[in-house]
Amino acid sequence: MNVPVLFLPIWVMSVSLSSAILHAASSISVSQSSANAQAESPVLSYVETGFQEVRIVHHHSLNKRILVALIACSALLGGTFLFLLYVWLRRHKYVRSSNGKSLGTMEVAKAESVSSVNAKLNYSRMADKKSSVAIFDFQLLEAATNNFSTNNVMGESGSRVVYRARFDEHFQAAVKKADSDADREFENEVSWLSKIRHQNIIKLLGYCIHGESRFLVYELMENGSLETQLHGPNHGSPLTWHLRLRIAIDVARALEYLHEHSNPPVVHRDLKSSNVLLDSNFNAKLSDFGLAIASGVQHKNMKMSGTLGYVAPEYISHGKLTDKSDVYAFGVLLLELLTARKPMENSSSQQYLSLVSWAMPQLTDRAKLPSILDPVIRDTMDLKHLYQVAAVAVLCVQPEPSYRPLITDVLHSLIPLVPVELGGSLRVTEPISSENSH
Repeated sequence: MNVPVLFLPIWVMSVSLSSAILHAASSISVSQSSANAQAESPVLSYVETGFQEVRIVHHHSLNKRILVALIACSALLGGTFLFLLYVWLRRHKYVRSSNGKSLGTMEVAKAESVSSVNAKLNYSRMADKKSSVAIFDFQLLEAATNNFSTNNVMGESGSRVVYRARFDEHFQAAVKKADSDADREFENEVSWLSKIRHQNIIKLLGYCIHGESRFLVYELMENGSLETQLHGPNHGSPLTWHLRLRIAIDVARALEYLHEHSNPPVVHRDLKSSNVLLDSNFNAKLSDFGLAIASGVQHKNMKMSGTLGYVAPEYISHGKLTDKSDVYAFGVLLLELLTARKPMENSSSQQYLSLVSWAMPQLTDRAKLPSILDPVIRDTMDLKHLYQVAAVAVLCVQPEPSYRPLITDVLHSLIPLVPVELGGSLRVTEPISSENSH
């Protein structure tokens, strides 16, 4: 209740009573003047009604009545003031108590929401960005990764470490600790992935900035990276021929979206097996957009970046970067899927031999081609399909960019080689459930 509004009735009453008292005081003054002249003689009052009426008024009696009226008015005013003051104090105490309870309820709700992931996500609209990204509390990431325990490490690449994060029994994610000196790449990835939505591109759930540390939170891909599957302890054993082609198609679809349908078009710049992630069914999604740039835009002071073995020759020699640079890297990835060899391998103690240089002479020789395949998939495919995939790979890794196909053409060449059940258009008579059961 507002104090001025509360005491308005008192003010009105005070004015009214003050007027009455002043009027009475004036009468007293007049009466006292008459008394000085008449020495307390009775006052005769005539009423013009035909009869004479005599009223005898003693001045000391009149003064007594006015005094009583003044005392009564003062008591009334004081009582009213005290009553309204009491009401105001009670209301003020009630409002404070209600606010305290509301604040307490909010604090309790906040405390209870610590275990709730959704309550811990604060959405912040980035400046000049069209999409919102989630901000994770560092304490939540600490708890979800068991203080970034080595037992929760899913993969490492240089100084980057990816942890499995368990927020509750229904929600898990992958948390990548970004390079401490790569703020520009961190901001670039958040910028791109906050706007890009595609089934074959990793979903960014949010990020966290804690002091000098930067963290990116992605959807969980249970089977890790393609690099781990091909070159890790399993040596590609879960990856059948058709699954490998399906992975290639998934990556090609991601690139087609970036090159043809994104606005503006995007060059990924860092396509490699460690940036191809696999979910529980070996569906592939492209990740790591820290080096991605808008296609066809001149970027000043852009340093040369990428991974040796995947980088296109024109980028190394002239710094020329186009969507055909991604196509070259895709060709290397396709060779990696066929041979299970790394893009760069030791040929001697001081020299490295690229996968492209090693494979090219044998890719064009049908007699030698089967011998360079990964033993896991050797003799498990139709040779005509093998020759077609090898031809696609050869075109993608051509030294001259203009000789390389568009990624859309690559995609349309591979789709007919993959069974319908795996997202292609090939209809096979033999069951492929064993291939899809991994």
